[in-house]
Amino acid sequence: MSRHALVVGSGLAGSLTAVYLARRGYPVRVLERRGDPRAPGVREEGRSINLGLSQRGIVALREIGLLEGLAPLTVPMRGRVVHLPDGLRFQPYGLAEDQILHSVLRHDLNVALVDEAERRGVEFLWGHRVTAVDRAKPAVTALGPDGEEVHTADLVVGADGAFSAVRGHLGRGRRVDLHQEFLEWGYKELLIPVGDDGRPRTELRALHVWPGDDGLIVAHPNADGSLTATVFLPFDGEHGFAGLTEPGRVRDFFARRFPDTLTLIPDVVEQFLDHEPASLVTVRTSPWHSTTDEGRGIVLIGDAAHAVYPFFGQGMNAAFEDCSTLDRCLAAHPHDLPRALAAFEAARKPHTDVLAELSERNFVELRDKLRSPLFLVRKKVDLALHRLFPRKWVPLYTLIAHTTVPYGDALARARRQDRLLDTALAATATLAGATLAGLVVRSRGTRSPGGRKVT
Repeated sequence: MSRHALVVGSGLAGSLTAVYLARRGYPVRVLERRGDPRAPGVREEGRSINLGLSQRGIVALREIGLLEGLAPLTVPMRGRVVHLPDGLRFQPYGLAEDQILHSVLRHDLNVALVDEAERRGVEFLWGHRVTAVDRAKPAVTALGPDGEEVHTADLVVGADGAFSAVRGHLGRGRRVDLHQEFLEWGYKELLIPVGDDGRPRTELRALHVWPGDDGLIVAHPNADGSLTATVFLPFDGEHGFAGLTEPGRVRDFFARRFPDTLTLIPDVVEQFLDHEPASLVTVRTSPWHSTTDEGRGIVLIGDAAHAVYPFFGQGMNAAFEDCSTLDRCLAAHPHDLPRALAAFEAARKPHTDVLAELSERNFVELRDKLRSPLFLVRKKVDLALHRLFPRKWVPLYTLIAHTTVPYGDALARARRQDRLLDTALAATATLAGATLAGLVVRSRGTRSPGGRKVT
């Protein structure tokens, strides 16, 4: 008899999980509190609408056969264009042709995944809000258009985001660790439209970054030639969202801090004031799963298990890697669901904890360090060593974005490389100093008491 699966949440992680489970033979039902994203005029409020697809996400989409069909919806990003007061700087992501990211609209990707899930027989129930979770059955009670309904399943997947209702109900009456941390900065989304001639206003095949200690903008390109800019600012303070509420103050701030945006976004003031700031949150929790004596279970996946700040561009990619890993664990233990879920959590949680650390650290890099000549020189040395020793020396960013090396293993390797590089740079500096001192002495020579130079 087929085992039934229930997925809560039809976002990126939920719809991709539904596809994987349907491929594995599960009859799948998806509960979603919002409406169908394919309905006219639907936009996901309060969420970043642009995403950077990297290797981990690419692998998952390729596994379900959807990658090639998504190509027309994506724009390749071959590096960063950094906007500085003295001009633009291009920083390539890697050396190989395939070491690039692919910008895609969240909505477009979500619709493609929902369509693929329905094609495989997945049933979606829209407008159903979770009100209770029973771990013992397991079962989910949801309030829908026709009242409350109880949905039972052999496997329940909580893919309902950073503020997961499934996670909240799952932890009731249990010893659960939950760490939820909000960044003191938030964000707003602005559109950089195409020019009056219908062409992009700036380089399209790159991620654009405006760094700064009191503000940060990151812009992703869109297939229609526009770019979606995410403005990150502190919530509080004169130059934070709380202080930028009047048109004149907003224009003065952008003119001083991000002057070229006034040309790139002609209505930047109107757009900025028209949007409410959204929050950024990191979530760590444990355990991720619960099982019954009868061999059924509940598991968290994606942001419900490990929401991270967006500054390493890995939130979606990590969630997609979750889906792929869960599928492999179910394949390895086809008749032992509790063991499969335990293996999934053991395989993923240590590494998503590391990703949270990396994402917070990359916020500082994007905000402050991209303007540092010393930091940029070190990055160039890192890439030069990668070019000379492509297998033995791989930069951290390359390991995270362009490979599927587990996050913790990638960080451990990068730290070993950093120690070697620090030692080499210190030795080089010492040698250079000694050589320079020797040259000075030789150029001066020594003089005899009579004043003649002795060589």
